Amino acid sequence: MTTENTEAASSRQSAAAIWISLISNVALTVIKLAVGVLFKSQVLIADGIHNAGDVIATGAALSSMRVSKIPPDEDHPYGHGKAENVGAGVVAIILGLAALYMGYHSVLVLFEPPHAASVTALIAAFVSLVWKQGLYVYTMRIGKATNSKGLQATAYDHLADVYASLAAVVGIGLALVGDYLNISFLAYGDPVAGIIVAILILKLAVHMGREAVDVLMEKTIDLDQIRSYSELTLSIPSVKRIDRIRAREHGHYVIIDLRVSVPAELSIQEGHDISRQIKNTIQDRYSNVGEVLVHLNPWYGKKAAK
Repeated sequence: MTTENTEAASSRQSAAAIWISLISNVALTVIKLAVGVLFKSQVLIADGIHNAGDVIATGAALSSMRVSKIPPDEDHPYGHGKAENVGAGVVAIILGLAALYMGYHSVLVLFEPPHAASVTALIAAFVSLVWKQGLYVYTMRIGKATNSKGLQATAYDHLADVYASLAAVVGIGLALVGDYLNISFLAYGDPVAGIIVAILILKLAVHMGREAVDVLMEKTIDLDQIRSYSELTLSIPSVKRIDRIRAREHGHYVIIDLRVSVPAELSIQEGHDISRQIKNTIQDRYSNVGEVLVHLNPWYGKKAAK
């Protein structure tokens, strides 16, 4: 399969995953809000509002992924890959706000008379839990395979929903047990679980936001990965030394800056061929490397060491 076909297949997979996520979030929002309002389940209402935020977050991820695929232009010569990181940052903000809302709402519920638990609400929460876990595994697998930050952010959003749905299952389940055994304090398992989950989601949002900011600020990639690029570069016979190597993520691809020393007597054509060989060698090994910028320095052998 050619590179163009591979990229097209990856694009189709990413688009399918994000659309499935969007449609699922809309459906789950309607189900949770309807059941929550009908059976007065506060945790389902809060989770439904959280899911409504997910619809916005998924829309942001979809938009950013489309922008990131736009080819380089005069204003953006390195491409639009960082649009995915902007989208991931938006998702992180929405998750953070949802976590604060859920935590605040859960604290308020602690000071209200408990509502009667509903088996229907428990079933709705359990369906959401299974549904979202499946979406998380599916979306994260494709996000990692295509190195899509937008898809990975959407997957983490699904994971946050897994936590929220798990809290709903546990909270509603404890309330049902409390009703059955006449243990009144178990009715507050719902808001307590909501507070714990809000903290977990807030932690996840901070992690996602930090990753997005790191890429936007062009933080260097993992040193082990840079070491691998260096080894591939030094495998080229004419490369005598690496003077400097830098690498940064640019959305779903990596850009590498290299300064290498080659024999000073080589012609410009030979130097050009070496640069091309370095680029091809790295890109053949790592499909997520979008560009390798090579600067050649002259190497004078023993004289250079003096």
